[in-house]
Amino acid sequence: METRPFLEMKGISKQFPGVKALNKVDLAVYPGEVHALVGENGAGKSTIIKIIMGVYQRDEGTISLNGEEIHVTNVIEADKLGLAAVYQDLTLAPDLSIGENFFMGQFPRKKNGMIDWNHVYEKTADTLKALNVDVNPRLRITELSPAMQEMVAIAKTVHKKSKLVIFDEPTALLSNEEVDILFGIIKKLKASGVSVVYISHRLEEIFTICDNVTVLKDGQHVKTLPVKDTNESQLISFMVGRSLSDMYNIEHYPKGDELLRVEDLNRGKILKDISFNVRRGEIFGLFGLVGSGRTEVVRAIYGADAIDSGTVYLNGQKEIIKHPSQAIALGIGLLPEDRKHQGLALSQTINHNINLASYKAISKFNFVLGKKERERSTESVKRLRVKTPSIHQLVGNLSGGNQQKVIIAKWLCCESKLFIFDEPTVGIDVGAKQEIYKLIEELTREGHAVILISSYLPEVMGLADRIGVLHEGSMSHIVEREQFSEETLLRYASGL
Repeated sequence: METRPFLEMKGISKQFPGVKALNKVDLAVYPGEVHALVGENGAGKSTIIKIIMGVYQRDEGTISLNGEEIHVTNVIEADKLGLAAVYQDLTLAPDLSIGENFFMGQFPRKKNGMIDWNHVYEKTADTLKALNVDVNPRLRITELSPAMQEMVAIAKTVHKKSKLVIFDEPTALLSNEEVDILFGIIKKLKASGVSVVYISHRLEEIFTICDNVTVLKDGQHVKTLPVKDTNESQLISFMVGRSLSDMYNIEHYPKGDELLRVEDLNRGKILKDISFNVRRGEIFGLFGLVGSGRTEVVRAIYGADAIDSGTVYLNGQKEIIKHPSQAIALGIGLLPEDRKHQGLALSQTINHNINLASYKAISKFNFVLGKKERERSTESVKRLRVKTPSIHQLVGNLSGGNQQKVIIAKWLCCESKLFIFDEPTVGIDVGAKQEIYKLIEELTREGHAVILISSYLPEVMGLADRIGVLHEGSMSHIVEREQFSEETLLRYASGL
């Protein structure tokens, strides 16, 4: 590794009204280094990114590239200096093609002055192919899945030959296979001398792909050290003052009567004879590799996907659920994996989102009782400890953890008895994760039942009372808590 950093930030401070976002923070990133930036929400990670990219201006401190002090005042200047960022909320032009996004602002011209579209799409295809991103460069961004849009945004930084690339939660919407492709891209960037800043709440990724890690807490620099010299528990301790063993330290309560029973559920080649039950006060985990059918099982129960055959019983009563509205009426609440697009109305307030599925209960003659609506929202925000200045705050402005709390509040207002959590902590910091775990504990203490889907094995093992392991659409095994081990569960998930 070179002795001089490509990017060096010294004594960076940033003040917002009433908040000291950064307080004399240092950061150094070397050529060919993958440098992790970790910390809870509010630690200052996003502020540092925006200062590097010229979105915010620092109040104090210096920023240098290759030893030369710079003053970046906007994103265009950052781009000219070879600085790029791949954000959670992508900045691609949705109605343009992939090729147009790659060459935006720098279209190649023919001798007659016309855009050389063959060159645009050939060069775009070459870049995508070199990065193992299999997609037609002529497709519009709106025609791509969210995960593929992210892969395209990453490929665009490679095309532009950026010298420093910032990845902000890049794996939140990616499958395991796509994560492997991403890591392959990062390794190529590293090999070519590009500096990488990597931000992720999934700490296992830090140990897979990063060289060094900087920990921030409350806007201050806590520690920078080589990844090989630390571990997950220590990093969590640096970030929040708690150890890894405390993360899953929830109470498990005596189980009540059977709430849900599923018998011989079938759906084409996707689900095959799925059978299991869940009791009141129980956390039933669903684990499996990508494509195993985890999400498809709960979508079938919830009426989001039609089934070919099988029976669902709630409270011992056979139910035919053909639409989510029926599931909601029967007391089933789903917290989907893609909470931003499927679980929330981001452009609406907390007040509206909490009452969204149960306005009928607080309406009279088809008019909403505004006082009752506000009372329910205020009580829910207080009960679930949603961090917000007001129930009239837009949900899109909340952190991931607080957004999840709003969805839980919505289903509590519906008097749901069965809560389905699909990847509940994706994109959520470690402090907020523990709050979600404690809310799950509260639900089971009150006699609700929980189905928990997680691709992160330590999470599902740490929380569940039993785990149903899926393999290629079939329920391979149901494992009791005292028999949990990573080796056993992975063997079952692999069909061994």
